[in-house]
Amino acid sequence: MSNDLVKDGLLSHLIDLRSCLLRCIFAVLALMVVLFPIAGYIYTTLSAPLLTALPSQEMVAIGVLTPFTVRIVTAALAAILVALPYLWYEIWKFVAPGLYIHEKKLVLPLIVSSTLLFYIGMAFAYLMVFKVVFNFIASMGFDGVVWMPDIENFFSFAITLFIAFGVAFETPVVVYLLVRTGLVEIDTLRRGRRYFIVGAFVVAAIFTPPDIISQLLLAIPCWLLFELGLLLAPKKKSDTTQKKSDST
Repeated sequence: MSNDLVKDGLLSHLIDLRSCLLRCIFAVLALMVVLFPIAGYIYTTLSAPLLTALPSQEMVAIGVLTPFTVRIVTAALAAILVALPYLWYEIWKFVAPGLYIHEKKLVLPLIVSSTLLFYIGMAFAYLMVFKVVFNFIASMGFDGVVWMPDIENFFSFAITLFIAFGVAFETPVVVYLLVRTGLVEIDTLRRGRRYFIVGAFVVAAIFTPPDIISQLLLAIPCWLLFELGLLLAPKKKSDTTQKKSDST
């Protein structure tokens, strides 16, 4: 009898998961259809810092289908970014029934803050980092060599920077969760601050061009956001008290 209950419960969860995934996919596809006509404008806006740095003010498309595929990928990624709050909401609805009251109170603010921080990280990369990076690359040119990047390569490069800065700006959320869940003591994180700073510069060196300015633009925000996470992280004593109050 218990095995039947387990199977029924598992089947019910799988059905709910399928419904959640289908709603997310349909939302993204619908937004893709809406955004596809303006995908060219989105790409032009995205590439504006690079076009400004290019001597010719132009890029090239090497592949036969590159303009079409880049337009589709641009519309898809824009749709995902626009739909991100709704996607998080669907995930929240799926996992909420299995959470305790104090966990439900914790998850929703974390979802909102992590989404906003990811957007802020992308905006920081576009408004601050792109200009510095592309001007630096342009200054490394040679006489007799025309620098005309391929639109597909630029798009991949831009997405890499967006993801790097978006994830980096999630640092306060990660620090808060580590302390809130008891996986790491806040004193341990404070003692390991110097290792985090070194790691931030290593990550910045990997995901940014080899100039000190762009590396600082990623490493310093990571460090400051780490310090913000330490300030927002709860004390162990208060955390235990909260759990006891929820259980009663």
